[in-house]
Amino acid sequence: MRKAIFIAVSVIVSGAFLWLALRDVPLEAVGRSISEASPLWILVSFGTVGLALWTRGIRFHGLLGGRVTRLTAFYMFCATMFINLLPLRAGEVARVLLATRYGVPVMTTAAAIVVERLIDVLTVLLLLAYSLARLPAAPPAVSNAAILFAIATVVGFAVLLALARFPHIAHNLLVSIEGRVPLARRLHLRQRLEEVLDGLRPLTNWRSAAHVTFWTVVGWFVSLMTIYTLEIAFGIQGTDLWLLAALSLALASFGVAIPVTVAGIGPFQGAVRLAGEVMGISAIAAASLGIVFHAVTVLAYSIFGVISLIALGVSLGDLMRPAEAAKPAANVPLPSEADAV
Repeated sequence: MRKAIFIAVSVIVSGAFLWLALRDVPLEAVGRSISEASPLWILVSFGTVGLALWTRGIRFHGLLGGRVTRLTAFYMFCATMFINLLPLRAGEVARVLLATRYGVPVMTTAAAIVVERLIDVLTVLLLLAYSLARLPAAPPAVSNAAILFAIATVVGFAVLLALARFPHIAHNLLVSIEGRVPLARRLHLRQRLEEVLDGLRPLTNWRSAAHVTFWTVVGWFVSLMTIYTLEIAFGIQGTDLWLLAALSLALASFGVAIPVTVAGIGPFQGAVRLAGEVMGISAIAAASLGIVFHAVTVLAYSIFGVISLIALGVSLGDLMRPAEAAKPAANVPLPSEADAV
């Protein structure tokens, strides 16, 4: 019953966001715009989504300490993104289960996923700050605030890494907070702190940090290429296409982080339309870009996901049954560039 209610709510939320994203836009004009887009460049964008998945797979392979092959890590990641298209979005739980089939401890995989998400959140925030600072029509106050926000984000992440390197300092701070604020003891902050520090601990090793940083940068560049090629496919002109791609990707990443949707439908299109209109392109072009960007992403995730499940020798049902029994809080999505590309 709860599953049915969750799915129904997801459909309603997606429908509401999609209506907001396409309101006041003539759908016939959007359809005509999509039909006139270059098939070749759309096909190229499909390839970049696949390449982006491969870079995430390599990053995951390194975070697991090479316990599985690069190809297996790639298959696991593709399966994760495919399952996350479903309403229950149990991809990360399924990835943990897949990894145990290859002898990877549950906590090792969970820590790798925590690192992925934290790094992705940091990158999304930096990309958003960069985009806001570069907006042509942005008031100086907004640009300055964006720059300060980016600096604060980097400093905050650096503090987290320092606490992961010296966990006793983090524990002492938590004890001090709980002593001053008794209510904090009821929030189980100690367990949450341990999860975050365990996830960040691999980044205190310079080799692991370099690996994650390199493949994150490569992955984000490929992600930007996906949108850039679609902008070319639609013949969008008169604006900074790279800036439009950066803003669209950042906003779309936050859009798909809304847990109660179907495959991110609605928030995704709305985010890209907002980015397009902020950058001065027409509502028709922005809506068309958002629809095709999302369609290419979903199609790529579905194809690579099905291939990956076959290669790993598991069915969707095998993964979904135990995943659905897991605590929902364990799989609340955070903004991720992998979700958006």
